[in-house]
Amino acid sequence: MSTHTRRSFLRNSAALAGAAPLSAASATRVIGANDRIRVGLIGCGGMGRGDLADFLRVKNIQAVALCDVDESQIAKADKDVVQAAGQKIEYTTGDFRRVIDRDDIDAVIVGTPDHWHAIPTVDACKAGKDVYVEKPLGITVWEGRQMVTAARKNKRVVQMGTQQRSASHYKAAVDYVQSGKIGKVRLVRNWAYLDWKGETPHQPDGPAPAGLDYDMWLGPTPKRPFNPNRYHFTFRWFWEYSGGLMTDWGAHMIDIANWAMGIKAPTSAMSVGGKFAYPNDAMVTPDTQQVLWEYPEFSMVWEHALGVGRGPEAREHGVQFHGEKGVLVVDRAGWEVYPETDRIDKSVREYKSAGLPRQVYRPDREDMHLAHVQNFIDCMRSREKPNSDVEIGHNSMIACHLGNAAVRLGRRVYWDVENERVKDDPEAEKIMYKREYRKPWKLEV
Repeated sequence: MSTHTRRSFLRNSAALAGAAPLSAASATRVIGANDRIRVGLIGCGGMGRGDLADFLRVKNIQAVALCDVDESQIAKADKDVVQAAGQKIEYTTGDFRRVIDRDDIDAVIVGTPDHWHAIPTVDACKAGKDVYVEKPLGITVWEGRQMVTAARKNKRVVQMGTQQRSASHYKAAVDYVQSGKIGKVRLVRNWAYLDWKGETPHQPDGPAPAGLDYDMWLGPTPKRPFNPNRYHFTFRWFWEYSGGLMTDWGAHMIDIANWAMGIKAPTSAMSVGGKFAYPNDAMVTPDTQQVLWEYPEFSMVWEHALGVGRGPEAREHGVQFHGEKGVLVVDRAGWEVYPETDRIDKSVREYKSAGLPRQVYRPDREDMHLAHVQNFIDCMRSREKPNSDVEIGHNSMIACHLGNAAVRLGRRVYWDVENERVKDDPEAEKIMYKREYRKPWKLEV
């Protein structure tokens, strides 16, 4: 593994923060069926390492570069993933642009915190590289649209890491809904109740850890003192960097709802919620929240709660499609259909459909995350759109952002689906559509 001293690591990151935008994309290599694909990882935290590990399980994949603003994360990725796979890294850096600049890299994995998804994805597309980017796609609707535009303009394959799209049991459930067997769907319910995530205790501000380029970590977000709660996993509970559980798990569940219903986005949202479980902890985003979205022919509900695990259907997470003939429920473990009833008289009820017993997902036979990575790599070779194409990912995030704007403002927020803009609400526009970037960072397609 090549290394940087802490001094050069920080110096290079600081100098490059003001560098000029990337030049036009270099000529794109045509990747044959048996050609080796060379990848770089941007963001070496837990999700980035997990993504890279599955990339290296696929034939003819080589890890070339590791990038993170924290040197300790690079070391973990190298030891735990790259060396464990019997490979050797050629290059490490604290600045993602040095990875994108390399002509010998075909694709990048963007496993950064959420506020850092858009800029590396867009710049990689401009440089002629395909991108596997973690969810949520962006922290505003505008970021997502710029990512779609960059992918299309530069003819890039961009996959969002919503791995359910590559799981056969989710596809079977979606096909069942679309077949009409449960009849017209009038209500869709999504939820995530996470008993494993409890209170986030307050911690004081202080110096950033050795080996961390904290200014680079903040990137386009407002400058503020380092706090451990705003770093690593718990960054997602602060509006500057993410959208709480609404975008963290909503990105997964609402994507399935969009898929089955063949819909892009809602026309309005109302939401209630707050810090009801842990009112005095360090989190800013709601630990408990419900959202009600309006669509032309159905309603959709979101529920989330931290510190408890029995959501609707007594499940941690899931999506429920309530049709006139039956109710289909799907989660990562499987799916089933409950028949609806038809009242005949005061004492007798008949079922409107046969229903379907639990169809179990078998992780010993199918790994949905590996399948999602394989789909992306296959599409790099075929140049087809992947299962979670960037526009699919973008559309799944609109409802999430709309729900968060509604809960933060305490009012109904209306959305122009065709033009992708908030209707007559400047405050909501600032929250969910486009945010100010801290200089010198720009998002330029």
